[in-house]
Amino acid sequence: QVQLVESGGGLVQPGGSLRLSCVASGGIFSIFFSMRTMAWYRQSPGEPREFVASMLSNGSTNYANSVKGRFTVSRDNAKKTVYLEMNSLKPEDTAIYYCNRFPKPTDSEYWGQGTQVTVSS
Repeated sequence: QVQLVESGGGLVQPGGSLRLSCVASGGIFSIFFSMRTMAWYRQSPGEPREFVASMLSNGSTNYANSVKGRFTVSRDNAKKTVYLEMNSLKPEDTAIYYCNRFPKPTDSEYWGQGTQVTVSS
């Protein structure tokens, strides 16, 4: 059974930076990790989970307009880990951040516990 463990969140002031990590383990999902398009999503209270960034197995990346130029997604297939480097953080980036496959799974499918990012002075 797949397990996705996100970490690296915290409280940061506007303009600050954080680096999130997500490690995949277990199940067929992790066996074929290197072949999967992986993505980061985020969810604010009362809002649906939204796409943030994705990275294909060939290294190509895609970003939501709201984070383009500030966030960078990367991956280490040997470690089955995907990262999200977040710079110039804004209060509107406050959310719980999740990683998962792309396209986005439904809410009834597996999601990890996420990691809370709070941007506040």
